[in-house]
Amino acid sequence: MSNETIGLVVEAAGKTGVLHLLTGVIARHEGDIVSVEILENQPERARTYFEIEVPGGPEPLLEELRALPIVRDVQVVNTFGRIYGKRIIIMGGGAQVGQVAIGAISEADRHNIRGEHISVDTIPLVGEQKLADAVRAVARLPRAKALVLAGSLMGGEIETAVREVRQAGLLVISLNMAGSVPQAADLVVTDPVQAGVMAVMAVAETAKFNLERLTRRVF
Repeated sequence: MSNETIGLVVEAAGKTGVLHLLTGVIARHEGDIVSVEILENQPERARTYFEIEVPGGPEPLLEELRALPIVRDVQVVNTFGRIYGKRIIIMGGGAQVGQVAIGAISEADRHNIRGEHISVDTIPLVGEQKLADAVRAVARLPRAKALVLAGSLMGGEIETAVREVRQAGLLVISLNMAGSVPQAADLVVTDPVQAGVMAVMAVAETAKFNLERLTRRVF
């Protein structure tokens, strides 16, 4: 029997050991926790979001969770993957980020109408260390599939961070800019709108675009 991935929001009394009690129940039902996030952690109220792969139906798991004395409510919700899907992250200079976003959002809309789920996140940032820290953090973001670096000059520690996240499996697209980052990226695109479009096409299952089939990597 195939596993079903469900989203759960559990509201419980805020106390030490809440997460331990909840995960113990999940483990007893052979649930595989794909993602967990503490939404609220106050003395009077704790809310935790889980994404769990459960064998068979979730009803026995839900029943035992609701039976815990500390639990006040358990809601089954759609997973973030089902709602927001794959994430494109765009960072760098504000003007360039905005132009990349225009291309990415327009292209994502085209694919989402056809059944895809792709979302676009942006953050304007200035400074080598801030950008390097942000690049490394993308590898820790749930569902992040591609990073677009949009700026006029990036190198140094940012280049090192790009090489690290690429080794972790993240697709990195760079605008054709000064600095060493373009040499470290998977793909270099001069036009920012086209960079956004190509980022979405690279991760969309409804697109026929395949990065590995390109004969060149600078456009």
